[in-house]
Amino acid sequence: MNINIQEIMGFLPHRYPFLLLDRIVEFEPGTRLVAIKNVTMNEPFFQGHFPGYPLMPGVLIVEAMAQAGGVIMMHSLPDRDKKLVVFTGIETAKFRRPVTPGDQLRIEVEVISMRTRLGRITGKAFVDGKLCCEATLACSVVPRTMEKSSEPDVQV
Repeated sequence: MNINIQEIMGFLPHRYPFLLLDRIVEFEPGTRLVAIKNVTMNEPFFQGHFPGYPLMPGVLIVEAMAQAGGVIMMHSLPDRDKKLVVFTGIETAKFRRPVTPGDQLRIEVEVISMRTRLGRITGKAFVDGKLCCEATLACSVVPRTMEKSSEPDVQV
């Protein structure tokens, strides 16, 4: 199964510059997903991370894994247009090698557990078949509308 960027945007609310998946190349609903992120020098974070030695921030690699897990969870929701999958925890994360402009990141995620509102996934990110990052992540399904705060508006 090949899912393009337009279809990915049907599952995730993320948009540029924070949508970190370009294509899904393998998908077993409820179980496993493999996505591709093409890393280019045009990414806004490379301006400051780091000048003269551009590295993709590890937190964004983990975020890409979380987005891939979000697609798995959103796929099974009948009312996904009214829901969001939010990242609720990193149980473990290890970074093995840098990701730099020109790399193609292969993100592989597998479901550890998935309930109606909660999920746990394990993810691995590879460049040229070499492991760059691995993590175990938790997420939750929440309503897409923000609740109004009970705090009074502050006038400045």
